[in-house]
Amino acid sequence: MFNALVLPAPNEPPAVRQMRLEELPDNPVRIAVHYSSVNYKDALAIGAAGRIIRGSFPFVPGIDLVGQVIESDSDGFAPGDWVTQTGGGLGESTWGGLSQRQHVTDQWLVSIPSNMTPLKSMIAGTAGLTAMYAVMALNKHGVEPGSGDVIVTGASGGVGSFAVALLAALGYTVAASTGKTVAHEYLRKLGASRIVDRTVLSGGPARPLQRSKWAGAVDTVGGQTLAAVVSSIRRHGSVAACGNAGGARLETSVFPFILRGVSLLGIDSNTAPVAQRREAWELLAATLADEVWDQILSGIIPLAEVFSACTRMLRGEVTGRIVVDVNG
Repeated sequence: MFNALVLPAPNEPPAVRQMRLEELPDNPVRIAVHYSSVNYKDALAIGAAGRIIRGSFPFVPGIDLVGQVIESDSDGFAPGDWVTQTGGGLGESTWGGLSQRQHVTDQWLVSIPSNMTPLKSMIAGTAGLTAMYAVMALNKHGVEPGSGDVIVTGASGGVGSFAVALLAALGYTVAASTGKTVAHEYLRKLGASRIVDRTVLSGGPARPLQRSKWAGAVDTVGGQTLAAVVSSIRRHGSVAACGNAGGARLETSVFPFILRGVSLLGIDSNTAPVAQRREAWELLAATLADEVWDQILSGIIPLAEVFSACTRMLRGEVTGRIVVDVNG
């Protein structure tokens, strides 16, 4: 028997209950989970009536996990391996990481870097990985340190926090956009050179082309905020877009793209290829100092506190990252 957080049905609150191993999916890699985390998608699944869940109920949520392989029918993984899965439908279409045990396929599974602890892997989780993908995409498209200021929207959230920290650690000059006054000092400690109030962007652009300000951007918000950012990107700059907390609709014009050569880069962490996942994990492990991980970690909670954490996240009350100790 083991404990898991279970959603019994849409619109019903989750409960921690004991389960039997035979209730888990019949997948080849069987894992003793150590940690999961709380992401915005988890908040939508757990605190917003199961909005992102595509599997059948009852359902075990949690889009991240890290743990140790107990048994494996996969050639790629052996008992004792420390592995992590983020995305790949985990916690959306297949049972997720908010459980002491889980059975997964090997399609999206990767071993954590040797210089990364299991706890750090879940401080990062989907949020840190998404931020790393965004930074990699900007760099690939010519936005390099010294190119000019890079703005990060939704900067106090999980993805935003990691984007600020990663960009700063790599030598970029970072502007952090947030609506949380209490997060200003936190963001400066992560490396932000300046703070931009979110109201400057949240109303959308005043004109199709605004004054050029940013060499690049990591946008975690979407909607009008993304439209405002796109209209203010410098010639041949790029925007890595990876969120929709501020809205899924994008109303812009072609002018930033055809008159300034701006690139809009979509970041999809859910189905990123395994080779890209491995590269991102290695870069995450190598780039950030220990004190940065400590700053981003908001807290470690047990399964029983996940619902309240998701509710706070939907209200915009969470800064940084919350890790779930599934054995706590």
